Formats: sequence, C-alpha cells, structure tokens
Amino acid sequence: MLHDADYATYAVGKWHVTKKVRPEGPQQQHNWPLQRGFERFYGTIHGAGSFFDPNSLTRDNELISPAADPEYQPETYYYTNAIGDNAVRFLADHAASGDDRPFFMYVTYTAAHWPMHALDDDIARYQGVYDQGFAPIREARLAKARGLGVIDAAWPMSPPAVAWEKVKDSDFEIRCMEVYAAMVDAMDRSIGGIVTELRRQGELDDTVIFYLQDNGGCAEGMGRGNNKNAGPRAASPSLPAMAADALQFDMIPKQTRDGYPMRQGYGVMPGAADTYIGYGEGWANVSNTPFREYKHWVHEGGISTPLIVHWPAGIPAERRGQLVQTPGHLIDIMATCVDVAAASYPSERNGHTIKPAEGASLVPTFSGRAVERSGPLFWEHEGNRAVRAGRWKLVAKAGKPWELYDMEADRTEQHDLAARMPEKVEQLSRAWDDYAARADVLPLGAWRKPRDESR
Repeated sequence: MLHDADYATYAVGKWHVTKKVRPEGPQQQHNWPLQRGFERFYGTIHGAGSFFDPNSLTRDNELISPAADPEYQPETYYYTNAIGDNAVRFLADHAASGDDRPFFMYVTYTAAHWPMHALDDDIARYQGVYDQGFAPIREARLAKARGLGVIDAAWPMSPPAVAWEKVKDSDFEIRCMEVYAAMVDAMDRSIGGIVTELRRQGELDDTVIFYLQDNGGCAEGMGRGNNKNAGPRAASPSLPAMAADALQFDMIPKQTRDGYPMRQGYGVMPGAADTYIGYGEGWANVSNTPFREYKHWVHEGGISTPLIVHWPAGIPAERRGQLVQTPGHLIDIMATCVDVAAASYPSERNGHTIKPAEGASLVPTFSGRAVERSGPLFWEHEGNRAVRAGRWKLVAKAGKPWELYDMEADRTEQHDLAARMPEKVEQLSRAWDDYAARADVLPLGAWRKPRDESR
C-alpha cells in the first residue's frame, strides 16, 4: 500500500509468512518480501533459528550464508546486530541516493524468541540479577508497573505458574533469564543505532516509529525435554566444519558451522551457538506479569503487549510520554499508516479482491482524542478466540467454553462472569461468529492443514 503511495519500502529481519523457505524457482517466491511490495530485504524467511548462523538468510531474493556474504562481514556475526546494521545501511543508502521519496521500513527482530543465544559480554551484564527466582522478580515488576500507571492497583496478580523451590536446576533457570535479558539488551542497542542514523540524517523528528511486540511471553519447552548431546561443550569440534557458502535451512541446526554438535536438554546452559533452549514457563509467567497465559492463547498474557509511538513532529509536546489505556490491535497499524501517509487502502491487488480494512487509525490518540472504532476487536489464534467490546472481553481456549471478564475491574481475568451474564456472552459470541465468517477464520482448526499460498 505504501509502495503504491510512492514510498521507498525496506524490510529487515523475520518474514515468516510463507513455508517456501527454499524455493524451487522464482514462482515459489511470490510471497517473499520483494514480491509483496518491498524494494530491498535483508533477513530470514523462516520464523526462528540460530542467532549465530540463521537459516534461510536472504538478501533481496537471494539466499545467502552469513559466513560468505560479501556485503556484510562483522568480526562476530550475531543476527540481532545484523538486523540493526542492515537497517541502518538501507537508511544511509536511501539518503545518499538522493531519493526524495519518504520511506517505510519494517524491522522485525527475532529477539527474544528462542533459542536463548547472546554474546558473552551481554550475558555478563546480567549475572546475579535473577538469582532470587520467579516470585520476587514478578512482585517487583508488578510494583513498578503499578507505580508507572501501566497496571491498575485494583487488578490482582494471576497465580504463579512454577514454584522456584521445585525447579530441578536453579543455576540453569537463572542462566536462561540472564541470556534472555542479554538478548533484549542487544536489541535495544540495535534499535538505538537505527534512531542514531535517523538523527544523523535530520529525519528523526518527522519519522513515525512504532515499537511493539507481536505476542506475550512464550512458555514453550523448547530444548528442555530429552537431552541431545547434553553436557558441557566439548574441548574441540567433533564434526566436519561447514563450508562458508553452505546454506542453513534447519530451524534447529544439527551443528555449528565450525563443527560442534547442537546441545539440548534441561541443564544445558544456554547462550552459546551450540545450544538451543527456551527460557520456559516460569520466566514467561514473569514476563507476562500480572496476566494469565502465554503466547498461543488470547487471554491477556498472550496478547497484551506495549505499543510505543515516537513522532515529535506529529505528537504535541504536552502529549509526549503520556499513557493511553485505549485498547489497540495490530490491525490498527495499517489504518494508522494509511492515515499518516494520506494513502488509499486498495480494494483489489494482483487480480484478487481485498477485504476492507478492519483496523482504526490511532492518530486521534496523539492529540488526546478517542479512537473512532466501528466495532469490537477480535482475535483467533490456533483455535483460541476472543472479542473485546469496551470494558467486556469474551475469551476461550480452543475447544473450551467462553469466559467473560470485566476488563476495567479485572484485567488479569480472575473472575469469570459468563454464568452470571449469559446475555452478554450471547451478544459477544454472535459478534465473534460474524467476524470469523467474514475473516476466513472458519472452520476452526483449519490452521493445522496446508494453506493455500496462491493468495
């Protein structure tokens, strides 16, 4: 849409909207970034992988190896840094080219998605920070959030997920969170590099920056099950090294490029390139303080994330730093971009009819006005579903009955009102059914089947 509105368009980082990560010919790249309106791309087509040797790494339409990329050879390759460095390069090239079009850049970091990979110096900065375990850190985060006005003091904390005294290896759990924090630290500095480049160009004040996460903390047990080459790292590699130009396609690589086998299992200390571990449910519960559930589900712990908007030229000085409690949704980003760019949302693209946009522009909130939303907000993810209308939220896990919550009084979803308010459940569930029908959500469970990628 913004390319058609005469914007230069760049994408950097994770793509993850096609299964064709190793296409057999250009016709199978129709859902890659350059075929979806971006002029330049550096990143991964797959959704997850090593931070030291990312799979499906691509520049524009060409798969590349980080070890043999002639355009980017840092002293130590780390994907978070690579995303930021290449984003800065795109911005610098845009300015140097004399291209007078405005730009749109989509930057999608994989941090802090598993595996827990980070550089040693970053990990060292967090040594000892998480030694207290889950509960004290969760309580401290709640107190801070209440003090900042992000969380209402009336909302109770959801129950803890994992008792610290029952973990099998506290050193391992502490290390997981230290690495997670190091990953976020690296991402923060990388974003700072992008901001610095915009400031250098004199473009920072008139560039709209949206910073947000795509879901809540992840409780998946990646790498915490059966041991695979468990134990400390070997003194020397036991496998043949990979050629510098060999392409990496496995989400969980079998080895590092220099020949160390991949290690997984509870107690394998994460961080290094030959480990592949997730930080687990206990820390995900801390990340989602004070909410219930996690990524995958559409209770607040799965969908409540921050949105920070920076635009000095478009946000009045008295509004800067203000908290807006009005619920927003990912679909609102498109509507906001249409508004800011004075663009037109298309009704047709490449011979396909485009469904009308469902989002609402968030621009009114920049000056303290209300969002003009025509109806409720809706979610569906892997059969988990929800609808939010004003203070009311109807939510259910896949195959489970609806739950009803008053989000003004109980945003942590502790008191299900469905049995007391059947009329409200019926009203909101009908609205969700209508949404599901028009948005191609039905039948539930269809996400498990091969998708039609011709669209």
